[in-house]
Amino acid sequence: MKQYLLITKPGIIFGNLISVAGGFFLASRGDIDFALFLATAIGISLVIASGCVLNNYIDRDIDSKMERTRNRVLVQGLIPAHHAVIYGCLLGIAGIALLYVATNMLTVWLSLFGFAIYVVAYSLYLKRNSVYGTLIGSLSGAAPPVIGYCAVSNEFDMGAIILLIIFSLWQMPHSYAIAIFRLKDYTAAAIPVLPVKKGILATKKHIVLYIVAFVIATVMLTLSGYTGNHYLVVAGVISIYWLGMALAGYKTSNDQLWAKKLFMFSIITITALSVMMSIDFQEPRQSDVWVAVHSHPAAIPQMNMDVD
Repeated sequence: MKQYLLITKPGIIFGNLISVAGGFFLASRGDIDFALFLATAIGISLVIASGCVLNNYIDRDIDSKMERTRNRVLVQGLIPAHHAVIYGCLLGIAGIALLYVATNMLTVWLSLFGFAIYVVAYSLYLKRNSVYGTLIGSLSGAAPPVIGYCAVSNEFDMGAIILLIIFSLWQMPHSYAIAIFRLKDYTAAAIPVLPVKKGILATKKHIVLYIVAFVIATVMLTLSGYTGNHYLVVAGVISIYWLGMALAGYKTSNDQLWAKKLFMFSIITITALSVMMSIDFQEPRQSDVWVAVHSHPAAIPQMNMDVD
């Protein structure tokens, strides 16, 4: 049972659940449906677990060439490969079924989109053949908070778009940092990540540019009226500090150590933002209420508005 648990990559599932919660609570704006949250969390966890199992199956040949992955379950033959495929498919079906029953079709389609990007586009082709694999794969990494948001809102509005942009941009320096401090592994497995194809200096430039774009994107949640000033302060401080760490990479004498620190702080950054957007949401503005009432006249009697 331990091997079947490990193959789902529990750490990745837990990390994604934090971002799912951030999106869900942001859209809830204090009116939390805990039954819906539990169903969404379990459903997306099953889908993510499915993707991780199938990714382990697809990558078992290159995993054997990398130091950090050569002891994985399928590389060591602790689980039959065909069992992993069946297990992964069953997890995915269970997750999508739960989301279909408990949430809405938008949430289901977004989950299928994230799954397809990660398993089909990224794992089967882009990871092995294109330097742009990280960029396209970032869309799957950004899907969980958007799914959490849309499970509540049932619409792909500006809030969902901003979340997609924030988490996609965050994925890039996060992934590039991993590629730098695991450069020997990626080189040994001939995976065409940016440091392997273009060098570490070019990767540092990309990291800085993506973090600058990330800083701007995080501010948009407040400017668009979705979060308050407490979120803005935390987002500003922690993102600018992350940018400072990235710029320090130009002066470091140990690229691997610097990249590992940058990677670790990226996790702190996205966790802090997820927490703050969960607790420092904005209530609907009066203009939003006016629009909602006039868009749905049936709601007027509920507001005790007597009209002669």
